[in-house]
Amino acid sequence: MLLVVNSGSSSVKLAVFDGAELRAQAQVEAIGSGGPVDHAAALTLGLERLAVPAAQLRAAAHRVVHGGAGLTQTCRITAKVEAGIEACAGLAPLHNPPALAGIRAVAQLWPDLPQYAAFDTAYHATNPEVATAYALPLAERQRGLRRYGFHGLSYAAIVRNMREAGALPKRMLSFHLGNGASACAILDGRSVASSMGFSPLDGLTMGTRPGNLDPAVVLDLVARHGADAAAQMLNRASGLRALGGSNDMRALHSAGTPAAAFAIDHFCYWAARHGASLCAALGGLDAITFTGGIGENDALIRSKIVNQLAFLGAVLDGEVNARGDRALHAATSSVAIWTVPADEERQIAIEAEAVMRQEEGLQ
Repeated sequence: MLLVVNSGSSSVKLAVFDGAELRAQAQVEAIGSGGPVDHAAALTLGLERLAVPAAQLRAAAHRVVHGGAGLTQTCRITAKVEAGIEACAGLAPLHNPPALAGIRAVAQLWPDLPQYAAFDTAYHATNPEVATAYALPLAERQRGLRRYGFHGLSYAAIVRNMREAGALPKRMLSFHLGNGASACAILDGRSVASSMGFSPLDGLTMGTRPGNLDPAVVLDLVARHGADAAAQMLNRASGLRALGGSNDMRALHSAGTPAAAFAIDHFCYWAARHGASLCAALGGLDAITFTGGIGENDALIRSKIVNQLAFLGAVLDGEVNARGDRALHAATSSVAIWTVPADEERQIAIEAEAVMRQEEGLQ
């Protein structure tokens, strides 16, 4: 069996798969703040909750948000790979350091257990250079300043699920909407453009991140507050939290304040605006998909976004959207609209299993 580890700064999500079949899952929270003292303790507690003996595990596979330009496919974790993940930590400060903590905790607990890493940036390696290159001097581009794109494991899982359902279109606009939010242009199952760029800060309005900013705004914040304080503001104190007082969309809906209403409108406006621009990379649009905690569960958010994209031929069936059905398009819609449950852990398991089979074939 395979242990899938999704490490956050204060929580760890665990899932055990036998092939692509989920056997057990658990979550451990409050690491270092009243709960487990560190990620190793959280993993030990999580395995107890899973009721899966460590001896039954063949390997562990980790979600890693940023793999940079060099780590573009799921792979076995070596010292070199771990160093590559650490080198990208500054680009994804909310994500890569916890992933490293999870990797090192597994190594501490079970030194002989093989470990694998699946990267959120890897799915976007198929983006053409014209979509990823910043118009910066060559020396800056050569040291890695480019667009990478994120939430790739979620988008890869959408493609897999749509293909298995026989519903994968040629030109698909996918929204991953949660505390982190992005949109992706998918052509024939491959990513060709993403709303996110060099880091997960770019693109859509998010829970605590601002999304797209004029670089001069960042320069101003750094000059006024210093680099560390500006980074803290951009990663943890912006987005919905700054606009509406909370990064929880449910709290914004229930708040009933003008600020909360504006935050919701801002979120939807920029999701639709970025989504529409991605359709230029597709040359049109055949389907829209929604995933993530907000995308799957929030009918109002979906309706606001789709209504703003009506000029592309997208029309929701209000009744089925309110119910949260899988297929949301009205009979008059020329664009299919779907909700697709997030399935990142299974995607990690499938990709890690494929690498293990390749390794076995080479032995």
